[in-house]
Amino acid sequence: MKTPKTSLIDFAVNRSKWVAFGLLAIMVFFAMFFPNMTMDTDPENMLEPTEPVRVFHNAAKKRFDLSDTIVVGVIKDNDPHGVFNPRTLAHVFELTRFAKTLRYEDPKHPGKTTGVIEVDMVAPSMVDHMRQAGPGTIAFEWLMRRPPTTEAEALAVRDKALSNPLLVGQMVSADGKALCLYLPLTDKLLSYDVYTALREKIREFGDAEDWHIAGLPVAEGAIGVEMFSEMVIASPLAMVLIFGMLYAMFRRWSMVILPMLIATATVVATLGAMIALGLPVHILSSMLPIFLMSISICDAIHVLSEFFDVYTAEKGRKESIKEVMNTLFMPMFYTSLTTAAGFFSFVTTDIPPARVFGAFVGVGVMFAWIITILFVPAYIMLLPERTLRDFGMAAHRGGRDSWLTRLLHRLGEIACRRSKVVLAVFLACTALSVWGMSQIAINDNYAKRFAVGHPIREADTALNRHFGGTYTASLVLDAKKGEEVFKRPDVLNYMAAMQTWLERNRYIGKSTSLADIVRKVHQELVDGRPENYRIPPTEGAVAECVMQYQQSHKPHDIWHFVTPEFDSANIFMQFQSGDSTRTEAAVKAIQSYIENNKPPVALSCQFAGLHYINYIFQGKMFWGMLGSLAGSYIIVLVMMTVLFRSVAWGFLCMIPMTLTIMFMYGALGFLGLDYDMPVAVLGAISLGIAVDFAIHFLERSRQITSQTGSWEKAAPRMFGEPARAISRNVIIIAFGFLPMLVAALVPYKTTGILLFSILIISGVVTLVLLPALLTVGRRWFFRARRFSTQGDAGASHDRPALVTVGIGAAKGGAADDAGRE
Repeated sequence: MKTPKTSLIDFAVNRSKWVAFGLLAIMVFFAMFFPNMTMDTDPENMLEPTEPVRVFHNAAKKRFDLSDTIVVGVIKDNDPHGVFNPRTLAHVFELTRFAKTLRYEDPKHPGKTTGVIEVDMVAPSMVDHMRQAGPGTIAFEWLMRRPPTTEAEALAVRDKALSNPLLVGQMVSADGKALCLYLPLTDKLLSYDVYTALREKIREFGDAEDWHIAGLPVAEGAIGVEMFSEMVIASPLAMVLIFGMLYAMFRRWSMVILPMLIATATVVATLGAMIALGLPVHILSSMLPIFLMSISICDAIHVLSEFFDVYTAEKGRKESIKEVMNTLFMPMFYTSLTTAAGFFSFVTTDIPPARVFGAFVGVGVMFAWIITILFVPAYIMLLPERTLRDFGMAAHRGGRDSWLTRLLHRLGEIACRRSKVVLAVFLACTALSVWGMSQIAINDNYAKRFAVGHPIREADTALNRHFGGTYTASLVLDAKKGEEVFKRPDVLNYMAAMQTWLERNRYIGKSTSLADIVRKVHQELVDGRPENYRIPPTEGAVAECVMQYQQSHKPHDIWHFVTPEFDSANIFMQFQSGDSTRTEAAVKAIQSYIENNKPPVALSCQFAGLHYINYIFQGKMFWGMLGSLAGSYIIVLVMMTVLFRSVAWGFLCMIPMTLTIMFMYGALGFLGLDYDMPVAVLGAISLGIAVDFAIHFLERSRQITSQTGSWEKAAPRMFGEPARAISRNVIIIAFGFLPMLVAALVPYKTTGILLFSILIISGVVTLVLLPALLTVGRRWFFRARRFSTQGDAGASHDRPALVTVGIGAAKGGAADDAGRE
């Protein structure tokens, strides 16, 4: 009776046309859904809609009529008066007028438009200058009604702007060298459209000034758009390089197309299934092709490598591919199962796109295994016989060892002869990695996802050097009881003192609140002198200041900072860095300040804003991914123990994965690099690839040891075809994804570097440390009866044959690898 394995292999070999047509039909079916693809570039969706911080954020935006904002800055360092010259201010005025027109058809509300909110814009021509018009009265006039025509008029605008603490550090820099426009949006998803339109307009101004566009909505929008365009560039480059390296190793175009076909079919089917289920392609999902390509190519290369080694014209392709598939069926099944389990563990996270990503990568891995098992034999059987003429290692090498074979045998000699030294070296590296891991900083910064030199990263650096900060968050204070609490002078003084303390200690760059508005109005009501920039002593005087402010051109602005009932207030905070660690420091500092300085009334405080949401997401991402990695680690360990029927072999199989993760994270700590989302996600692929190599190496070790009777006789053969298959995978995939370094986005560069590192580290650990461990512990690992054959009972007490007889011994022995070594 045929086993399921034999039945599948026989079906693939004997029904090759059916298999090919079936795969083509599957690809066509799923490709039909691609036109229905929708993109989700909103980073907020990394959290559940019901996540408390997200719910509060949206409630605060509605309560205070807040909007996500784009910051446009202009810098003029080479002018003694900075930006306050007629030409630059004329450009500012023209750009402000242009920004008002950036409205678009609203697809959700036909007949209405969406885009820049004109009434809330901040610009010299759209903010008031306050001045005393007489005792107890204030005059409000536009700061810059029209562009100045003379230097004196330009300097007058500067002096007025610098006289208002509300504008210094926000709209104008303290040294007058820079100026900012703030463009609030009805929907942050329009940020990239507005960003593109502004850049085109700014080009008309020439190079007279340095213009920059920043703000978290811009960075988030650009990441969402540019990741997909980068994928179109980076993925094909990777495919071309992988294709070229495959040809260099196997010398048959017809053969090297095979891994590409499998990778393409896997990506099309998996992505198509996701689209068919109505799921959008999120920023995280956009990396799905990269993961599936690297994983699906692995098994195909293992099969090609084995087939290349065993094929001879005398044996024929049918018997050769059957031998290959029978040999690799279970190792490939184990590796696919464990890799899929690792990604399926993502479904336990609190991050919706991560759950979708993990589920579909897991499905894709198993689909890739099925395709490999069925399509590879079918494809080989469909090839014309002439394509295999002079194919295979025996024909290609002419009896000589290839450079790779010689290198691997040398590596095997080192691993077995110097096994204890190898163990000591890896132990030292592990200790260093533990220290490095302790230095890892959990941090994210959207600007740092752009390569150095990218306009958005340059804007982030330039504008945050001149202003209070382009990253914003809102600290919402709520009175636990009583109304009109925020008309009380003692409460406003408490707010002002906390703001001053936070700015002085550099937790934030600048803040604006009702207390600042009241102080400025009071200053002008009294006499305009700096010493009267303070909170008036009575609630009535505070109410008078609020009423006076509402006589300005933009009376509704007050409600951005306080509710009409004066029972809730918003302190608008600016950060000069997008690092989530800076937000964490500010949050802890505020909590500490409130604990050590009790407010006059009972107040509760909560944060809102995209910058704060990003900080919360970082925490969830870290612990969620760490939990998933730990869970998948345990699942894979249990699976390995069951599959190998041995706890010792189960733990042995986990060593390459464990050390790969430790070395990778340890290097991050040594280099001072941040642990962010791309790094967290790539930790999962290290599990899949490292376990893949370990399973192949250990399963083949057990198979060959069962044939030869001892590890000593098996070791030389392990550094033949099995080691070649692993090293070919390492070389092809590691170097194949290096073209991702040309991408303009750091996550793609990170993916390329980490994939390279994961492949190299896991390959070295598998091919050096595992044989060293098997050599040192051979009496224990191979003590089971199934590893003994006639006359070999004492073989395990001798030094490994690899060491004593060298490379030539690999060509002899009972099984002899059909002359392949």
